[in-house]
Amino acid sequence: MKWNLRWAAAKRDIWRPTDLLAAFKEVGFNPSLSKVSAMWGSTPISVRLDDLDMICQALNCTVADLLEAEPVEVRRPSDQDLPKAVGESGPGGGAARPTPRQPRGDGLRSLPPN
Repeated sequence: MKWNLRWAAAKRDIWRPTDLLAAFKEVGFNPSLSKVSAMWGSTPISVRLDDLDMICQALNCTVADLLEAEPVEVRRPSDQDLPKAVGESGPGGGAARPTPRQPRGDGLRSLPPN
């Protein structure tokens, strides 16, 4: 989300946090100057709906004037990014499973030494 508090305030000829605080007090909204300065200087992480309503009332604007949705880039996985199932050949080629040994020509199996 893009926070447009400064833009909405500029439309009312408000250029400083102290002037914004005075506009808030006119409508009965009494945040601290530090809270107003934080909202003025950066995008808040959260805003109470009651506070948002009072901000809009003080600036004679709508929520859409204060908040603007920004598209988020979504990366979709390609076939190469997906995990391979057992038995499928990987990026280097070749089998993913071991292959059984070929029997000896005399029909006898070799056993491990004791």
